[in-house]
Amino acid sequence: MRLVSTLTGVSLTGMVLALSTPASAAVDAKLLEMLRANGSINQAQYSELQADLANETKEKAAQKAQSERMSSFEQKVAWAAKTQIKGDVRLRYEDVNVNDPNSRSNNQDRERVRARVGFYSEINPQVDAGVRIATGSSADARSTNQSLDNYFEKKSLWVDLAYLDWHPTAIPNLHLIGGKMQQPWVSMGDIIWDSDINPEGVAATYKHDLGGAEVFGSIGHYMLKDNVDGNGVQFKHDAQLYHAQLGTKFAATDALKFTVGASLYGYDNDKPSAVLRALGNTTDEFQLVEGFGQVDFTGFAIPLSAYGQYVKNTESTDGMDQAWLAGLKTKIGTWSLDYNYRDVQRNGVVSAFTDSDFGNGFTGSRGHKFKVGYEIDKNFSLGAAYLMAKTDYSNLPNSNADVDTLQVDLEAKF
Repeated sequence: MRLVSTLTGVSLTGMVLALSTPASAAVDAKLLEMLRANGSINQAQYSELQADLANETKEKAAQKAQSERMSSFEQKVAWAAKTQIKGDVRLRYEDVNVNDPNSRSNNQDRERVRARVGFYSEINPQVDAGVRIATGSSADARSTNQSLDNYFEKKSLWVDLAYLDWHPTAIPNLHLIGGKMQQPWVSMGDIIWDSDINPEGVAATYKHDLGGAEVFGSIGHYMLKDNVDGNGVQFKHDAQLYHAQLGTKFAATDALKFTVGASLYGYDNDKPSAVLRALGNTTDEFQLVEGFGQVDFTGFAIPLSAYGQYVKNTESTDGMDQAWLAGLKTKIGTWSLDYNYRDVQRNGVVSAFTDSDFGNGFTGSRGHKFKVGYEIDKNFSLGAAYLMAKTDYSNLPNSNADVDTLQVDLEAKF
């Protein structure tokens, strides 16, 4: 009897161990039946263990179902985990004072608002997409400001960005971009491109570390106006822009860093476009060659950067074909300072794309631009800019207008 009891105990212990190890419900049930058949357990023990097995089977089934539901849910909302929402809201007070010898008063004293919100998502490890909407009083590419006016009427929203960015893992640092995109080129000033302009077309950017220096470059083709001459819908009848840029960054010493480069902005079928013969331009043919650079002095008690750009329109033949800018900037704690002087001849750049704030957006302008910024708190800042321009605003020979512009901004980013 003692031997039988011992064997029964051993069998029961083995059964319990077997049931506690991972196995299918069918195997567990078969093992339980075998233990009852050979007399290792009595009917009461069999019933108790059978109930435990049934409960465990139900729990596992419920856990599996929940896991499948969570997996399905996670797949549906996976894009949300890889999507960023970024934007900003800016309040601006602006005073524009135009002293025109021909008494064409265009003084403005106004309050403005800008709001932008963008959605940027990783489609997969090689493809990103971005969409941004912004305010604006019109479809003007150079401004997303909206004046506070017209008895609390609602403000318009525009598509400001809509692009795909393919960066194949096989070629690191290569980006192939299509759609309405942020400027893919490097700018050391705003005499060619207002910072609000987002070109439309296709572009490629690339950078490569050579050890002591970084080389960067970009090329692109952009659509300006379909069927600009009214003679057909083929590409040969479209106003187009193409660009190419090449530059390098390198450190001469630990305290002295350089960025230098050159750009070409060429226009096809630009002559029939009235848009490219406005706001100061007296030509409608453009091919802009640019040289730019920046020197960063990091060894001083106050970090300092000197920057500049020079542009020549090789298609202009009237001698008013150049533009240049030179400036200094620094950041001291929560303060930032920026100053530049520029001289933009009438046909040195395309007036429809140059800085819209300097000289009321006209070419044939020269003068100073001062900016100061103060970071009140994280992502919350106060800034001011003062622009002193002398411009051929009246579009008459030997007639200059003084255009002084004050802007005070309060901006929050999220």
